[in-house]
Parts: sequence; structure tokens; C-alpha cells
Amino acid sequence: MPAHAPMRDENTDDHIDDHVDDEIATYLDIDRPRSFFLFAGAGSGKTGSLVTALRSVRKQSGARLRLAGRRIGVITYTNAACDEIIRRLDHDPLFGVSTIHSFVWDLIQGFNTDIRVWLTANLPKEIAELQEEIRKGRPGTKAALERPRKLRAKQKRLESLPSIRRFIYSPTGENQTRDSLNHSEVIKICADFLERKVLLQKLLIDRFPILLIDESQDTNKLLMGSLLTVQKANPDQFGLGLFGDMMQRIYADGKVDLDTDLPGDWAKPSKVMNHRCPHRVVRLINKIRASVDHQVQHARSDAREGWARLFIAVNSADRALTENRVRARMVTTTVDPLWEQLDQVKTLILEHHMAAARLMFFDMFEPLYKVESFRTALLDGSLPCLRLFSELVLPSLKAKRAGSEFSAAALVRKWSPLLREDSLKAAGADQRVQLAAASAGLTALVNMCSGADCPTFRDVLRRVAAHKLFDIPETLDPFCTVEPAEISEDGESDEDGEGSGTPLAAIRNFLETRFGQIEPYALYVGDKSAFGTHQGVKGLEFPRVLVVMDDATMRGFSFGYDKLFGAKAKTKSDSENERAGTETGIDRTRRLFYVTCSRAKESLAIIAYTSDTAKVKRHALEQGWFDENEIEVMA
Repeated sequence: MPAHAPMRDENTDDHIDDHVDDEIATYLDIDRPRSFFLFAGAGSGKTGSLVTALRSVRKQSGARLRLAGRRIGVITYTNAACDEIIRRLDHDPLFGVSTIHSFVWDLIQGFNTDIRVWLTANLPKEIAELQEEIRKGRPGTKAALERPRKLRAKQKRLESLPSIRRFIYSPTGENQTRDSLNHSEVIKICADFLERKVLLQKLLIDRFPILLIDESQDTNKLLMGSLLTVQKANPDQFGLGLFGDMMQRIYADGKVDLDTDLPGDWAKPSKVMNHRCPHRVVRLINKIRASVDHQVQHARSDAREGWARLFIAVNSADRALTENRVRARMVTTTVDPLWEQLDQVKTLILEHHMAAARLMFFDMFEPLYKVESFRTALLDGSLPCLRLFSELVLPSLKAKRAGSEFSAAALVRKWSPLLREDSLKAAGADQRVQLAAASAGLTALVNMCSGADCPTFRDVLRRVAAHKLFDIPETLDPFCTVEPAEISEDGESDEDGEGSGTPLAAIRNFLETRFGQIEPYALYVGDKSAFGTHQGVKGLEFPRVLVVMDDATMRGFSFGYDKLFGAKAKTKSDSENERAGTETGIDRTRRLFYVTCSRAKESLAIIAYTSDTAKVKRHALEQGWFDENEIEVMA
């Protein structure tokens, strides 16, 4: 049979899942909601079902909800997913669509006394744990050097609590002041309050009689546990709708037994169609998950047969050369010339560091990534100390370089403090002076960034500040005039993870790197580059996907493709976890493998760098993942 001819399932009914949306509509009765968990595998149209459910509620109960000042809550995993759902619902304020951090902060903000009491009780526990780590730790390591500083920061924070009257938090901000909460704290505090405080439970139910949670398998287990507690105590007043697939759980803080630890009266509808992937990829992902559960998907009857190929290379292979060869081989295999164009293939790597190195923004990325509290905003492009450069300076420079004076002027007119209404009014008859100053500032910036010597971020920052071209974020303000070495870190909040740098030191180091890195960084976090991480593409889809499995260049030990593919033996810990029925690194890696393969809409290539090519090939054949003619060992 030709490679492009579909191997069709004659029993496939492309509309076999249509009844599921009708069933869900019956669960969303605000007078007596029924909670449910919807199994929705890769490409099953989960977001479509969620939106359809919301439209159903609007039709059935929208008028009553509006009259009572109530809404339907929706928690999604990313800001992009929020925006997409809000767009599909025509920006209707009946629906409160937010990310998990925004959702929990909206619930607990204002409970300042309770938050202070919680921190007063929690910080001594963290301090005691650090003191024990210092006592037991090995001297001279990076962690050992960090712990005393972290201990001092927590002690200072504990001492300052009585003077804090109002706590603040930003889901996309840096949260570095003494009165701010960090990302993990707002989750823990909200989960604890929902478990213990009847008032907050009542507030949640009064606001949202129905709460739908997308990607529920990756929702923080503490919060999920507390929401399940609230639902169990109020089954007739509060409905939970969970959308997800446990095979796509890729973060460690998700609730492991979510699908099996639900009350018996919950509904458990299931969708079996995969509307995204070609037949060959659907067969592959069914094989990948076969050892985990009994969920089997069907490709659409009109889907292509598609391609899935495994390429195996030794760890010492040149990565760029090998991946170029793989793309060339895929051109021949698929007769698709777009495989040769890097920007037409989504290359999935294991870590953001790998993308940063390949796209040449590693130097600016590395110091900021070390700060735990920066990471979420760094990876979605919302970190304030970067937005000045990515959203204002870079677009202005690009517009000028492209000869679009109008676009450049529009940006400056919208964002420059020189051209604000109050500034222009204050200038009176001399408004032209303000306009000229703004124009001169932009020209000076263009000239600086067009020379042979690439300026640093700090050079650009100082030029922007000197001309008052844009507002300077608070965290960058000290670096506009003072020499970096003179900026003190005293009083700086540091509630970050083990081994992270201080926020101030991270910003200082970042500013000393080349400004030219900002463009590839902006493309990457805007998902407009050719690269993505295995974890970061959940929910996305691409015509051509190249999955790079490269344990040798990976940091950390959460995943291990060499073990999944049989090139390395299981560790003693793996075997003990298997016997105990607890999760292993192989389990986590298998789920990640499933997620990455299921992104492909047309063709899929996998490149495995390994210490033993023969074992990888043999294992892939034994598992039935690939046929002999679909595997190539790269010489």
C-alpha cells in the first residue's frame, strides 16, 4: 500500500462523540448541577466541548445568572488558552475565564489578616527546614552557599509581617517586595482556606455555581483537592466539570489519581475520536498508551494515512547536522519540500535552555531563569523587566528599520511619557518640542542598535531613560544611573527555589548581555519560532513535527528517554517504585512522549540520541511503535 494511502478503520463514525456535548449540557443545571470528568484524549476537540458547554449554560440560565450577579468559572492552563476561549465566547462577561493563579488570587485577595496568620505559621516551618538542611548539607556546594542567604531572607520576611497591612500579588509580575506573595504561596493559601473556611467556600459557590477546569490533570493537586472537598460538601449547589486526559499529565504537582478518586455519583463521559492526527500517528499514540490504560482513539475517516519515522543517532553526533539530515530524509519520505524549511517544522526539545542555546538567546535567558519566581513570566513573555525591551523597544526599532515611520510613531505616541496628555498640556504652546524630543530619542536608539558593536540591555536601558522615551519598570530603575556594583541587595525578598539566584543579581547579569537576543526570545515565547519544548506544546498542533529526544544535553532527571527506549536499565529506585505502584521516571517520560507525538497533523519524525542505537531500535520494534522500514540508524 502506498505510504500516503489511509489504512482506514471501516467502523469509524466521525460523529461518534457528538452525543457527549449533549450529555454535558444536561449536567450544567445551575439548580442541581452534576459534576463530571470528561476524558478527552489528544485532538479530541476538548476546547470545543468546553466552549459548547458554556454556550449551553448561557442559553439555559444566562439571564438568571446575570440577574443574580453570578458567573460560570473557567480555569485554563495558559493565558493564550484564556484568550482563545474568551474570543470564542464573544467576550461575554457571564464567564469568568482565568488562569489558575489569577483565579485563586481573585478569591483570597483582601483576606489580609488571614494571610498574615497563615504566613506567620508557615514561615517558621520553612525556616526550621532550612536550618536542618544547613546542618546536614555538604559544605562548599552551591546549595550550601545559597541556604544562609535564603534563611536570612525568610527571617527578615517573618519579622516584617506585623507591619504589612495589605498583601499584593501579580500572576504575571515579579512579586519581589516584602508585601507580595509568590506563585506557590497563593495556591497553598487558597487551597488551605477553601478546606477550612466556610466563608471562602460560600464566596466561591456564590460567585461560581459551576466551575469548569481545563487540563485538570495538571491542575495543582492541593487546589484540586480543596475544590473536590467543597464540591463533596455542597453537591447540589456547586458543580465541577473537569476536562482532561491523565496520559497528558506532565507536571509533577498534578493530582495523580484524579480520574479514579472521584465520588461515585460523578458522570464520566468519554470522547474517542482524534480529529487532529493522521491514521499512522493515531496508531502510534494508541500503542504508546496501551501499557497504561485501555483508552483507544480513532482517526477520522477522511484523515490522511500520514507518516511516523524514528531516527536513531549516537550521543556524540553533531546535533545541527543530524537534524538537518533528518529533515532532508523526511522530504524524500513524505514528498513534502516544506520539511527542508526550518520555520515550517516544529522542533520539540526537552528544555527551554536547549531552545535558548539553539536560537541564540541563552546568555540573557540563563540568569533570569535561575530565579524561581521569574520563571512563569519569563516563559510567557510577561516578565516586567523584559517587556520594556520586547514590547516597546524592539517593535519600535523593527518599524523604523522597515521604513514604517507611521508604525514607529504610533508606538511612541501610545507609550511614551513625553506624549501623554498631561505632558502635552504642561508643554502648552511648546508641544512640538515634546514631539521632537520623542523623535530624537527613537533616532538615538536606532543609531545605537544599528552600529557594528551590539549594545547591552543596560546600554539600551540607559539610552531609553536618558531620553525619557518609555516608562522604566521599577525593577530596572536603579540600573539607569547607578553602577550595578553599587546596587545593594539588602531587603530584597527571596522566596525562590533551591539553587536560584537573587532577583537583583539576575537582573544585573541579564542587563550585561547583548540586546540583540531580545528578538529570538520574543519569537520563542510568542510561539512564533521553530522550536518548542515537549511540555510547552500541550494543546497545540502542527503539520510537521520533529521530536528531539536527547537525555545527554538535558538538565535534571525528571525524564529519561534512554530508559523508555530500553537503552538504559531501570534503576533500583525505578524498580522499587514499580513494586509500590508509585510513579517512575519512565512513566513520566512515556506521557511526555505521547504528548509530543500527538501534536502532528500530517507527519512526525523522532530523533533519539542514545548510548546504544541497537537497543533503542530493538525496543521500538518489540513495543510495536514502529515497523522495520520506519526506523533509520544514522551513520
